[in-house]
Amino acid sequence: MPEDRVTLEIVDGVADVRLNRPAKRNALDLAMLVALVEIGTRLKSEPGLRAVVLSGEGPDFCAGLDFAAFQLMRDGRGTVPQADVPPADGPARALAQRAAYVWTEIPVPVIAAVTGNALGGGLQIALGADIRIVAPETLMSVMEIKWGLVPDMTGTQLLPELVGRDVAKELTFSCRAVRGQEAVAIGLATRVVPEPFRAALDLAGSVARRNPDAVRAAKRLLDMAGRVDLASGFDAEQTEIAALIGSANQAEAVNAEFEKRSPHFTNSPA
Repeated sequence: MPEDRVTLEIVDGVADVRLNRPAKRNALDLAMLVALVEIGTRLKSEPGLRAVVLSGEGPDFCAGLDFAAFQLMRDGRGTVPQADVPPADGPARALAQRAAYVWTEIPVPVIAAVTGNALGGGLQIALGADIRIVAPETLMSVMEIKWGLVPDMTGTQLLPELVGRDVAKELTFSCRAVRGQEAVAIGLATRVVPEPFRAALDLAGSVARRNPDAVRAAKRLLDMAGRVDLASGFDAEQTEIAALIGSANQAEAVNAEFEKRSPHFTNSPA
């Protein structure tokens, strides 16, 4: 695995994942895409995982596709990159799509700490997170039309869920870049803070102190909203709550609250 492109450290159940190509503004090349898929796939079944913080090393989150790829396209030699990676088990099949979508498939909350540029493919990777915490000066843009392309890393399907179909079209057709406060106002980001990475780690730590079974169930339910009919969603709520009530971790959450102490949960199955 090309680990130098993406780094991973897990401490107290919180995975710190960083795109690690700061000299190139964490631009996406084949090795970076492969590393994202491989690390994301590992985290889908990582024992004891409670939350993930996804960020970029250096000042930028990810400036999009590596310029070398555009030069190959200009010369008629560009292709959609493919490589040997773990088999796909979800709707995303292409390598670049999986590099973004794998973060939605992780069963615990994924929090993106977004600084500097999050452009094109970089923005689409951030869309795979459950929560996007951005800096005031963060620049976010659906950049592909500028290069004569369309978003092809799941962005055309996920962006309208966040900002609405009309805003998604305006951002895609125009390549207009938005900064932190506007990104929050239109639903592209969750909140603006001066230090997104610190805020993301704090949030992840808070999540890690909750009943992991309940956190995972909540993510499953919230990801169903708007994608299934109401009856199916309501039925799923009842299935999840029935499994939680009286379980060991749920009882521990109650006992810890009454006893005013930190809870001691057992790990959820991977």
